[in-house]
Amino acid sequence: MSDAVAPASGANQTRLWDVLFRPASLEQVNQRNVIVDAVGVGITAGVGSFLSVFLVRLGASSFLVGLLTAMPALTGMALAMPVGEFLSRRPNIVPWFARSRFAVLSCYMLTGLVPFFVHSRQPEAIIAIWALATLPQNLVSVAFTVVMGGVAGPRGRFTLMSRRWSILGLANSLTVVIVGQILNLFNFPLNYQVVFIGSAIGALISVIFSSSIRLPLTVPSSAVHESLVQTLRKRGSTLRANKPFVRFIVSQFVFRSGMALAVPLFPIYWVRNIHASDQAISAINSTQTFVMMIAYFVWARVSQRKGERWVLLVAALGVSFYPLLTALTQRVEPLVAWAALGGLFTAGIDLVFFDVVLSTCPADQQATYLGIYQTTVYAANFLAPLAGTTLTDTVGIIPALIAATALRLVGFGLLTVLGVGRE
Repeated sequence: MSDAVAPASGANQTRLWDVLFRPASLEQVNQRNVIVDAVGVGITAGVGSFLSVFLVRLGASSFLVGLLTAMPALTGMALAMPVGEFLSRRPNIVPWFARSRFAVLSCYMLTGLVPFFVHSRQPEAIIAIWALATLPQNLVSVAFTVVMGGVAGPRGRFTLMSRRWSILGLANSLTVVIVGQILNLFNFPLNYQVVFIGSAIGALISVIFSSSIRLPLTVPSSAVHESLVQTLRKRGSTLRANKPFVRFIVSQFVFRSGMALAVPLFPIYWVRNIHASDQAISAINSTQTFVMMIAYFVWARVSQRKGERWVLLVAALGVSFYPLLTALTQRVEPLVAWAALGGLFTAGIDLVFFDVVLSTCPADQQATYLGIYQTTVYAANFLAPLAGTTLTDTVGIIPALIAATALRLVGFGLLTVLGVGRE
């Protein structure tokens, strides 16, 4: 499906300036829409980086903070494969992608409205909003990779995604800096409400440009007349024969579990152990996203010389030590440096995982295979954050962060031994 719109001249040969301001073909118009959409997503994501902090300051328990990360995964484990099958039977999934993304991003604005209407149990009300967002999040997670792969084509995936994620990172980091200043202008919780409601700007930019992407209509698979159970059985037999995909699924599941284990622990550690101010947390988040913005371009170039497997192994090993470095730190200043290292290596993981999953999927069954892949992603993102917060409450946050590093290193070992990313 994605091969249908591969750029005729190769995405690497078109300058970013020309794509943005002088698109000469439908492919370049699509790339422009993808990149500008990233600006809207980056604005909203920059605000969203304060969501866990907002919950903690509202008095949310460690369990609720972990649940925020785990909820999309809970429904994703049950729905990702059916969603993949559903999307594989749509001739055009762009509208499903754009509208679902808008629904998810709008939840940040709804979060900002909560204190106006709910005077007790506000953390629970916010969690309820994000529980409702899990269905469109499932649609976005599967549709995103298919749409981006369709816009880029197999030759342009690294280039397009490095550009998209770098622009997203720039918008994200600038937003985080601005949010850090806005939070000083009002008292709590009004300061957080202002920035969450203002995130609607990003949601509008995203829906306008993402819905403008034009991909060729696809012919639904022949399985359209079969039941979902019959279709999934058939997919299971073909899946077992696709060893590169299976090896990738297994190793990335373990590694991603180590990544997800630490996600709710970082803001808890910053607020409760380091007593970091909003400005300090803003500096940590903005530094990480700024470094990621640069790193996407760097890794795209490095992969052309060294290969994607080299990028994968270096990035996986490097990011494994981020939780450990955090656990050994008692002041804010080093946390900014560790966040920069985390951003550098996470960018490499993002690019390689995106490319590997598409390169190991059959071209005519991408949505279905991506549904399977997202099921494992959701399983990791559901179980690991809850395990992390449970470990925090049981043995303390420092042992929990060390456990996250150990699990990442196990995942790195599997990525190495199973040959993930080999040509």
